[in-house]
Amino acid sequence: MATSAPRRYLRWSSHDHRRKTPHDPSRALTALIAATTGVGLLLVGAPAQAQPTVAEIESQIDEVWAELEPTIERHNAVRQDLAAKKKQADELQKKIKPLQIQIDLAMDRVSEFAARSYKGGSPSVFNAILTNGKPTHLADQLELLDQFARRQARDVQAVVDLKNEYAAKKAPLDELIVELTSTEAQLAAKAKEIDAEVDRLQDLRLEAYGSTNTLGSLRPAPCPATYPGGAAGKAVTFACAQIGKPYVWGSAGPGSYDCSGLTLAAWAQAGVSLPHNAARQRQVTANVSRDELRPGDLIFYYSGLSHVGMYVGNGWIVHASQAGEPVQMRKIGSSVHSYGRPG
Repeated sequence: MATSAPRRYLRWSSHDHRRKTPHDPSRALTALIAATTGVGLLLVGAPAQAQPTVAEIESQIDEVWAELEPTIERHNAVRQDLAAKKKQADELQKKIKPLQIQIDLAMDRVSEFAARSYKGGSPSVFNAILTNGKPTHLADQLELLDQFARRQARDVQAVVDLKNEYAAKKAPLDELIVELTSTEAQLAAKAKEIDAEVDRLQDLRLEAYGSTNTLGSLRPAPCPATYPGGAAGKAVTFACAQIGKPYVWGSAGPGSYDCSGLTLAAWAQAGVSLPHNAARQRQVTANVSRDELRPGDLIFYYSGLSHVGMYVGNGWIVHASQAGEPVQMRKIGSSVHSYGRPG
């Protein structure tokens, strides 16, 4: 952590009241857009100062980020839901395709039968039967033809019914994909506005601090403090190696990360799959107490579970904190919600 300018990092105790518990993204799309709109209003209303102090700049960044980070984590959840729904629709489409082939083949058979019966084949059959001089044979033949036609009709109708059933199931998925895709596009557009404002604040920060590296080391202590071995060892070693890489929201590496993207990528090195969302990572990790923490464990922050970092030992975490900040170490701090252990 920086010693000359500690306010550069997130203020872990001052924004609890701003954090909101995220709703399920697939049922709260309007709320997501409203959340980003609220951030935009905050930026527009930010007081303009000719020569803001470093503390004022950091305060602006923290204030914007306290509103933005929960939105980013919810956006990550929306994006995961979108991918899952698309996969589900693709699988359904694969199921429908063979049925369509069956329908086409059945219809071809019926058409061929009809052509033979009414255009070409049937008269010769009838002539053969008539010249045979046995009317009972004609009745038998007609009965066979009628049974075949009815069987064909039943076969075709059964396949059509199945196709209609699958099409009915697919229709809501198509609608949901359109809705999620539209929402993601709106969020992406709003995120560009927010990123532009954060970049402006970052430019002010660099101007205020000067061009020299007065912000301190990003790795102020050994990382990890002790090597835990096993899966956790792979995860924590990877996380420590990402120190210095930039924060980019929605990113899970290899060149940049957001908070849940970093922990996701780190544990993926150990073969453990985590969702790209802090709240969902909390759901799939085992509870541990602070006294039980060991390197590789995850630390979740705020009542809304909108931030996550990885414990690396001796009271330090590695995390991707916010735009304009690279991946770095910091003390655990306050505003901790809970602790989780993947694997």
